[in-house]
Amino acid sequence: MSDQDQTPPADGGPADEKPPVADQRPPAEAEAGAGAPDGAEPTPEAPNPFATAGRNPIGSAGGTGGSGTAHAARRTFAPRQAERVVNFGDDGQYFHGNYFISQFGAGVGPALLDGPVPAEELRTLAGVYCESPGYGRMRSRLRECGLLVLCGERGSGRKATALALLAELTENQVTRLDPSQAVHTFTGEMLKEQYGHLLELPSEELHRDGGRSPGADGREAAGGPGRLSELHLDRFSRLLLVAKAFGVVLVEPGDLAERLLRGRYGMHSRPPGTEDVLHRHLRIRLGDEPQEALDSCRELARHDDVRGALGLDELRPREAARLADLLARHHRGDIGKDELLDGCATFVRAQARSWFAGADRPGTLPEAAPTINAAAFRIAVAVFNGSPYGLAAEAAEQLAWEMSVTLDPEQALGRRLFGTHADERPVLARSVVEDAELDLGDAQIPVRAIRFQGEALATAVLREVWHGYHNVRGPMVRWLRALCDDPRPHVWVRASVAAGVLCSWDWVYGAGELIVPMAAVDSPVQQMSAATALAEASRDPAVQPAVGALLKEWAASDRDTLVTTALLTHGYGMAAGSVRASLDALAKTVRTGDVTVLSNAAFSVTRLLAGVEPETVVARLGDWLRGGRRELADLVLLSVLGTLTTRTTYLWGLQETDALEAHARRPLLVALIATHRPLVRKLADLVLLTLETARSGEVALDALGRVLRQCADDPAQLDLMCGFLPLITEERRDRDRVRHLLARLVRDEDDPLDKNAARLMWDAAAEGAM
Repeated sequence: MSDQDQTPPADGGPADEKPPVADQRPPAEAEAGAGAPDGAEPTPEAPNPFATAGRNPIGSAGGTGGSGTAHAARRTFAPRQAERVVNFGDDGQYFHGNYFISQFGAGVGPALLDGPVPAEELRTLAGVYCESPGYGRMRSRLRECGLLVLCGERGSGRKATALALLAELTENQVTRLDPSQAVHTFTGEMLKEQYGHLLELPSEELHRDGGRSPGADGREAAGGPGRLSELHLDRFSRLLLVAKAFGVVLVEPGDLAERLLRGRYGMHSRPPGTEDVLHRHLRIRLGDEPQEALDSCRELARHDDVRGALGLDELRPREAARLADLLARHHRGDIGKDELLDGCATFVRAQARSWFAGADRPGTLPEAAPTINAAAFRIAVAVFNGSPYGLAAEAAEQLAWEMSVTLDPEQALGRRLFGTHADERPVLARSVVEDAELDLGDAQIPVRAIRFQGEALATAVLREVWHGYHNVRGPMVRWLRALCDDPRPHVWVRASVAAGVLCSWDWVYGAGELIVPMAAVDSPVQQMSAATALAEASRDPAVQPAVGALLKEWAASDRDTLVTTALLTHGYGMAAGSVRASLDALAKTVRTGDVTVLSNAAFSVTRLLAGVEPETVVARLGDWLRGGRRELADLVLLSVLGTLTTRTTYLWGLQETDALEAHARRPLLVALIATHRPLVRKLADLVLLTLETARSGEVALDALGRVLRQCADDPAQLDLMCGFLPLITEERRDRDRVRHLLARLVRDEDDPLDKNAARLMWDAAAEGAM
C-alpha cells in the first residue's frame, strides 16, 4: 500500500522516529569528521555558522526593526519638487536662471513699528481679510474688556485679525505701540482716546532669561514679555476703558502665551481657510478679469505639481497671498510655469530660513537657551517626522545640550522640567501631534506621533541647517552618532537615514565625520546604522561611485568592523550600483572562509531576497551552487535558512516593495511564495537542498517546524504551505521527513500543533499530492 493511502494515527502522525537520511556532506567534510590518526592531536573544531543561522547582526530576531519605521523614515526625505534650487536675495527676493522674482509680492514695504496705521493699509486689508475662526467672540471680548491678547505664530494672520477688529470698532482709527515698551509702563497720556492700539510683544525665543528681558541699557526689564502677568493686563485694560479705546496684544506661542490663554484676555488666533484667503487675493489681483480667469487660477493652485512644489498641507494667510500673486502673474503671462513652481518652492524654504536666522543670539547662555531649544526641536522633528512625540522631544533635548556646550563649553545648562506644554510646543515647529500607530515588527502599537504640516518641511529644515550654518554641523553629527547607537530601531533607523541624506549633500564631510567613526567602532548597532546611511547616501547618482569605492576598500581591509559594515551595506542592493554588483561583492568577500563574514553576508543575501529583485538573487544562488565552492554553498544554505527563520518586516530595505507589505509579519519564504509565483519551484528546490544537506538539515528542519506552526494559525498561510509542501516531498524520504516533523509537532506536550491543520499538511505531503 502506498503512503498515499496512509492516514495519520489518532495521535496525529507516524511513530516518533527520524526517517533515514543519507549523509549529504561532501567528501572533504566527511573526511574532516573522521577520527584523527593515532597519536595526533585532534584538529580544533571550526565554529559552526549554522548554529546561529537566522540571527541578524544586531543579535536578535527583531533588532533591525519593522519595515514601517524604515519606510516612514525614507518617505520623510523622498525627493520632492519643493527642493528646486533657488537663491534668495537679502530683500526677500530670489533668482532662478535669468529670472528675478519677488517672493513677497509687489508693493510690500517694511512694517511700521510705531505710529498710526495708514488708512490705505486698512482699506486694502478690508478688501482681502477673511475672518479667523472665533472672530465674533474676539470682538465681544474686546468690547467687554477693552483689551484682547491674541496668541498665534507669525504668518498665521493674527496681525491682520487684530487690525480688522480695531478698525471695525474705531472707524479705522488704529495706531501701533512701540514693542519695546513694557505693558506695565503705559500711562493714560500714551493712549489715544477712541483709538485702537496694537502692541506686538517681542518673541519669547529672542528675549527671555528665566522670564526676564534685557533692556536697552543692558539691564533687565522687570516688565519684559516673560514677566507679563494678568495684573499688568488688568491695569492696561482699565487705562483703555477710561480712554474709550481698545487694545490688542500679539503674543507668539510659548510659555507666556500658554499662561495668558488661561486668563480672561487671551484667545487663540487660528488662520482662516487657505481657499478663502486665496480667492480674495486673486479677486483683487485679477481686477476686471472674467470669472473664468479666477476659476482657472484656483484650479491651477490645486494641481499636483503646484501642491508638490509648495510642500505644505495648508498655507498661512501671508503665504496664500503670495501664491495668489504668483498665480495672477502666471495668468497674465509675466512668468512661466517653471517660474511659478520655483516661486512656490520658496515658501517652505523661507519658513526654514526664518526659523534659524540668528537663532543663537545674543550668543551667550542662558540668554540664548530658548532659541537654541526651539531650533533643536525643529531639527529633531525633521529627523523623527511621524515618530512618537516622546522620542522627538527627548532627541530635541539631547541636541539642545550638544548645541549649548558648543556655544559655551564652560556653562552647564540643565533642562526645564515644566516648560512649554506638549499641547503647545508643536506649534514652534509648524507641526501637530496626532494619534498614529508605530510598527514594532511583531505588532503595531498606538502612539501620539508628531509630524510637520507639510511633507517638504523636514528636508527644508535639514538642508537649511546643514548648508547654511557650518558650526551647527558638529553638534548635529555628535547627536546623530549617539542616536545611531541606540538599540531601539525606531531611533537608530530614523537617525541613520537622516545621516545618509546629509552625507549625500556633502560626501567628503559626511563620510569623514559621520560614516567612518560609526563603521570603525565595535558596536553592531552603529555598524548597521553606518551601512544604512551609506545605502541611503548612494541613492544620489553623483555620490554612488564614491560609496562603491569606499566599500571595496573596506572589504579588503584587515579591520573586522569595516568588513562587517561593507557586507551589511550590500544587503540594500544600492551602494554597489545594482543588486548583481552587490551579490558579486558578497561572493568575493566570503571566500576568505571566516564564519562571521559568512553569517553577515548571508543576512545581506536574505535581505536582498526581500528586496526589489528576488529573481536576480534566486538565479545567483543557483549559480553559486553549481560553482561547487564550499563557501558559496554555505552562503546559499544560510541565506535559505534566513527565509525560514526571519519575518519579512525585519528584512526591510530602502526601496519600496509594495507586494510584500501585506505579508510583513510572515516568514520571508511564505511571503515570496505568495507574491512571486514563478519563483516557487526554485525556492522549493533550495529549501529541499537545505533540508537534505547534513550540516544544515537539522537547523532547517527546526526552522521549517516553526514555519508550519505559524501557518497553522492562519488559513491564508496554511493554503500557501499546503501548496508548497508537495514540491519538497516528491521523494519518499522527503515525505517521511516532513511527516515525521508534523507528528513531532502534534505530540509536543507544551505546544501541540493543531491537529486539523496538521492533517491538511499531512495530506499535502502525500505521494502524488501534486
